[in-house]
Amino acid sequence: MSLSTFTPAEAVELAVVERSGFVESRHLGSAVVLAPDGSEILRLGAPDRPIFTRSSLKPLQAIAAMSLGADVAGPAAALATASHRSEAGHVAVVAEMLESAGLSASDLRCPSVHPADGAYRRSLSEVGDLKSPVHFNCSGKHAAFLRAARAIGADTESYLDPAHPVQVRVAEVVEALSGERPAAVGTDGCGAPVFALSLTGLARAIGRVVAMGSGTSPAEALAPFAEHARTLVDAVFADPWAIDGHGRPNTTVIDRLGVFAKGGAEGVIVMATRDGHAIALKCLDGSSRPTGLVALTLLRRAGALPDIGEDELTEVAGLITDPVTGGTDSEGRTAVVGTVRFSEDAAGGGLI
Repeated sequence: MSLSTFTPAEAVELAVVERSGFVESRHLGSAVVLAPDGSEILRLGAPDRPIFTRSSLKPLQAIAAMSLGADVAGPAAALATASHRSEAGHVAVVAEMLESAGLSASDLRCPSVHPADGAYRRSLSEVGDLKSPVHFNCSGKHAAFLRAARAIGADTESYLDPAHPVQVRVAEVVEALSGERPAAVGTDGCGAPVFALSLTGLARAIGRVVAMGSGTSPAEALAPFAEHARTLVDAVFADPWAIDGHGRPNTTVIDRLGVFAKGGAEGVIVMATRDGHAIALKCLDGSSRPTGLVALTLLRRAGALPDIGEDELTEVAGLITDPVTGGTDSEGRTAVVGTVRFSEDAAGGGLI
């Protein structure tokens, strides 16, 4: 029998998609909001069941690399935890991360892809084949892994092997910050090991990182991570564009609301406030369409966003959620004919 995440029977409806007054899609999932002390404020579905953390794990992977001596700061630290769009700025920072360590794109073990950012892709129109591992959204994380391998004198060819010292350190950091042993280890889309944690464990870990990074004194066992958390959190809030891209959802939440946000594939997202409130959720169908909207709504319901007005939250939620469109209006613009909205089922419960 295969290991598994939670089932539809264990999930709750988090969001619905309404088109022309008709609900055409329903997104099921699980979510948990933790207080700064790690206690649960709100839970929906089965947040104790394991999920693959995907790119929401990147802050922990970045801290692991730093703890081994990966010398990253500023935009490079933000790129170490990014799922970037390969804008020109992203590519330049990753290239510098590699070059300053005597490395190159050929040392990266993530897939080669075309730049996702249209403007940068068009700027390279004379180059020919635009595919490069530097353009992969995880290339900053991989560059940090390589710098860590160089710092400890480890092999750079096999840095993605779960038995490699860099990945062994990642596993140690994941367990220490999440407070739980992963239920499974798989291979992420970029080729790196990815861990199955409960949503509660993932929220606990990211809440701790953001709180430590914002100056909260950690428990003694977590003190060795505090400096690296500060470097990481300072970098992300100073250069929000680096973690995602200009106008992109994670960047918008960080820049407009001052809330740390890190989405992952297959409908996973984490957010955390500076004081350590944290949410982790997963859409069971793997869709990321409603995740930002739901995460912000649940943080507000849990009382974790007291200084953010409802109008501002609604505006930002609209910016990070793709509209439901159909045809064009009288002026030839794409017409909006529906909405993605928070589910009444989710609104009706969950608070502890």
